[in-house]
Amino acid sequence: MSPKARLALPLLALMVTSGCFQAVVSTGLQAGTEVISKPWAHSFVYGLVPPAVTETAQKCPNGVARVETRHSFLNGLVAILTWSLYTPMEITVTCAAGGRTGGGSTQRPDVTASDTSAAAAGTALSVAADLAVSVGRPVLVRF
Repeated sequence: MSPKARLALPLLALMVTSGCFQAVVSTGLQAGTEVISKPWAHSFVYGLVPPAVTETAQKCPNGVARVETRHSFLNGLVAILTWSLYTPMEITVTCAAGGRTGGGSTQRPDVTASDTSAAAAGTALSVAADLAVSVGRPVLVRF
């Protein structure tokens, strides 16, 4: 194999695997000015072991408007160098301003399962899904 081909293969692999991944969850609440950012949230083994929960209750008393997770170029490079055993990601949480876009109550409805059985969990999820559709916003399910 020629020296140019030896150099081209790793560069090609780096270019192919350097794409960024991003996921955004929007709750429908109006975005406020408070932003919580974790540029190096620690996850492991291709993300199978997720990062620790980002606590938002103190900084976001009105709830969360938007959560964004992404793998930046540097996060991806670190994952490549560790054979994806360590796969950091960036998490950005935007707090809610205090009201829904278009008005309405900011109190989130919730559903509590009667016990921890599979049947109770299924029923609670079904009720929560129906409630979410009827009120047009997320519903908290407690187990």
